[in-house]
Formats: sequence, C-alpha cells, structure tokens
Amino acid sequence: MVQQKPAPKYLNLIKIKLPPGGIASIGHRISGVLMFLAIPFVAWEFSRSLSNQQGFREVLDCLQSTPVVLLSLPLAWSLSHHLLAGVRHLFLDMEIGVDKTSANTTAWVVNIGALLLTALYAASLL
Repeated sequence: MVQQKPAPKYLNLIKIKLPPGGIASIGHRISGVLMFLAIPFVAWEFSRSLSNQQGFREVLDCLQSTPVVLLSLPLAWSLSHHLLAGVRHLFLDMEIGVDKTSANTTAWVVNIGALLLTALYAASLL
C-alpha cells in the first residue's frame, strides 16, 4: 500500500512560477474580459459621435482628456495581447509550434509583443 502525501494546507500563489504559456493564457483571458467590459462605453461614445456635430465634438473632447487617455492604455494592451495570443492559439490548433521550445518562444513573443505594441501606442499619444 502506497502512502500518499498530505495535501498542502496553504498554497502560496505568489511563489508559483508559471511558464510563459501560462502567463500568455491568463493574459488572453484578462484581455478578453477588459475588451468585453469596454464594449458599452465604446458603443455609447460611438452612438453619441454619430448623433450630431455637437455630440461628435463632445466625444472628441472626452477621448482627448487625460483620464480617458490613461484608461485607453490597458485597452490597447488588451487588444494587442488578445490579437497576438489569438494568432498563437490558431497556430497551436493547426499543430504548428506545439513543441516545448517553440511554444515557450511564441508565448514570450505574445507577452513581450503586447507590451511593445502598447508602448508604441503610448508613444503615439505624445
């Protein structure tokens, strides 16, 4: 009879080291949620901008305000990360890059690429 180890009573999630693919996967989920939560605001502003000239000017002023510009940075990250991770998943579904080395490399490309695209977007705002 094999004796089993007792289950841990305390699991420190901070000390767990996720592989790059795990980080990309969690980021893909988080980015999807952020984009989903942004839909009502984007739809409302789009509707206001099409209502009349005054509404368009108000939306333009709103989009150029500092708080909205700062809130657009996480949205830019979520769009770029979701796009890159989605393309990565499509390749993985076609069994391209499924070996461990390629999967880790593409996960790093997704994680770092999303940050670089967000930095590029932030630089374009200056």
